[in-house]
Amino acid sequence: MFLGNEDVLDILYSAEEKALSLGASYAEARFHLLERQGVIARNDAIIGTTLASSRGIAIRVVFKGALGFSSTYSLSKEDVLKAVERAVSQAREASFHMKSQIIFSNEKLGRAKVSMIEKKKIDDLSTEEMINLLMDSWDKIKSADIHSKIPVYMQNLSRSKEYKVIVNSDGGFVESYVPRVFYFFNLVEYNDGNSINKWYEYAASGGSELAEEFVAKGRQYEDVYVLDKILRKAKPSPKGRMDVVLGDEIVGLLAHESSGHPSEADRILGREAAQAGKSFIKPTSLGTRIGSEIVSVVDDPTIPGSNGFFLYDDEAVPARKKYLYKNGVINEYLHNRYTGYLFGKGSNGSARAMDAFSEPIIRMSNTYIEPRDHSLDELIEDIDYGIYMKSYMEWNIDDERWGNRYVGLEAYLIENGEIKDLVKNPVLESTTGEIYSSIDAVGKDLVFHAGTCGKGEPSQGVPVWFGGPPIRIRKVRIL
Repeated sequence: MFLGNEDVLDILYSAEEKALSLGASYAEARFHLLERQGVIARNDAIIGTTLASSRGIAIRVVFKGALGFSSTYSLSKEDVLKAVERAVSQAREASFHMKSQIIFSNEKLGRAKVSMIEKKKIDDLSTEEMINLLMDSWDKIKSADIHSKIPVYMQNLSRSKEYKVIVNSDGGFVESYVPRVFYFFNLVEYNDGNSINKWYEYAASGGSELAEEFVAKGRQYEDVYVLDKILRKAKPSPKGRMDVVLGDEIVGLLAHESSGHPSEADRILGREAAQAGKSFIKPTSLGTRIGSEIVSVVDDPTIPGSNGFFLYDDEAVPARKKYLYKNGVINEYLHNRYTGYLFGKGSNGSARAMDAFSEPIIRMSNTYIEPRDHSLDELIEDIDYGIYMKSYMEWNIDDERWGNRYVGLEAYLIENGEIKDLVKNPVLESTTGEIYSSIDAVGKDLVFHAGTCGKGEPSQGVPVWFGGPPIRIRKVRIL
């Protein structure tokens, strides 16, 4: 085992056996270890270092059609078996109040070991090296030949390792190791009484080689000049209905928020209503047209090196590529084994837990609009008058994932098929249906962006990517 501790596997199987002996019809035990080490900088000062570890065993059982969950920090067999007793007791009590039973879909579960390849070992990224990378980045940013001042440049660089071992009474066994590197910056510029900022997050699975890629070669060294130009040169944005080209950063956000979240089967059934909201998609919406036939939205956890990478979910179901929208039609929901049974579709490997103290729930992984065949120039050259919104400053979406609002940061006027002046904070306000139905061209250059997706109560944050190519939307409203 990656953990170098065969006793852990023995404890997991003992937990499974204990639950079954207490009358559970299903038992699941998951060892989950997260380790993170990082450095935080503000300008030329190191303002903090982080060293965090979360370790434990999660137990989930089904008893007479009710679900029970418990967990423990302890790795002693005695404490883990007590956690099993708590989970079964919880499920037993809940079983008296169930209106319908929890039943899992029948699946061919994985029996596998998965390890993400590291070109350079993640542990080779020392605190000293992280500090040097952040300070070198500050030196480059402060030396930029711009007119604006830079009062704040925040950076956060960290490395993490995630180990999991999952066993269940349906025959599943998955052992996985995924190392990741995370980098965040927030760049603030000030000029003539006005300020502007750009924050961005890099994250991927792999080894320590990612740190230099993110910190030394990242987009911040272009953004520092872009922000300066926006402060000094951006003109008021035109308003009204017009053609718009959205850059890959906004397209990725659009895919995540208006395709991914509303396609979560538990949300469709109303489970998220009191916390994150509902979904405009209904249980009967499969096959309904949502947009142009050239638009397909994918969720795929199997992309090597991705932030949302996994080959088996936390129910040991094999992961796969899923078309949420296919050729403009609502095609597939994100399912775990429970919703897969309810909908008669089976699980598509979408159950994830943040840590050992969280139950697996339906989550996205890497969600994106599938690329097609247009270059950026081709998207723009067919527009007489419109806007190219390359990046966003802020965004909002309603709790059914229908009403969308995106405020541009780096945005340009388009006239006669050419990019012209910078424009200031154009606001695209539309519905999910109108946006997807108004797309008449999709770019060919797929770009991913990193994020931490929040969901659940208590909240669970899990690593994801979202992305897409630039797209062209006809006659949408700019405020």
